[in-house]
Amino acid sequence: MQKALVLDEQAIGRALTRIAHQIIEKNKGIEECVLVGIRTRGIYLADRLASKIADIEGKSVPVGELDITLYRDDLTKKTENQEPLVKGSNIPVEIRNKKVILVDDVLYTGRTVRAGLDALMDLGRPSAIQLAVLVDRGHRELPIRADYVGKNIPTSSDEKIVVELAEVDKVDQVSIFEK
Repeated sequence: MQKALVLDEQAIGRALTRIAHQIIEKNKGIEECVLVGIRTRGIYLADRLASKIADIEGKSVPVGELDITLYRDDLTKKTENQEPLVKGSNIPVEIRNKKVILVDDVLYTGRTVRAGLDALMDLGRPSAIQLAVLVDRGHRELPIRADYVGKNIPTSSDEKIVVELAEVDKVDQVSIFEK
């Protein structure tokens, strides 16, 4: 059951604009930067960030997509009776010696990000990896923190954050649900 609407379409847009400015500022521009979205919603957020960065800087930043399916530490639990569905990663540029900004929708335990880091390292050795998330909900199990956060939403473990994006869900919003 939906408990609260936390971000609407305009709030998501403002959060992404703020993150885009922070990425540009922290990296002193976008030279040698690559945005990599974690499948599924992270890819759409990375595309939106790239668009906002292009509007601000007048230059485009490469965008890739990362499939972390085979890097998850809960793979056996999720796929006991079926093969995992691997869609593959697609990063259009070499990431070696680049600043990679890993993009995801929600930062929770940190396990998805850890899987993303492992997947990235198998593709090359970036000069730096930064993390951008739309929502940080706390409850970390691993020592991982985001460099860029759209909104911190403290939650209880009985709650669930649901990010809906127009590209997948036909609406842009972030809600808290009771489990």
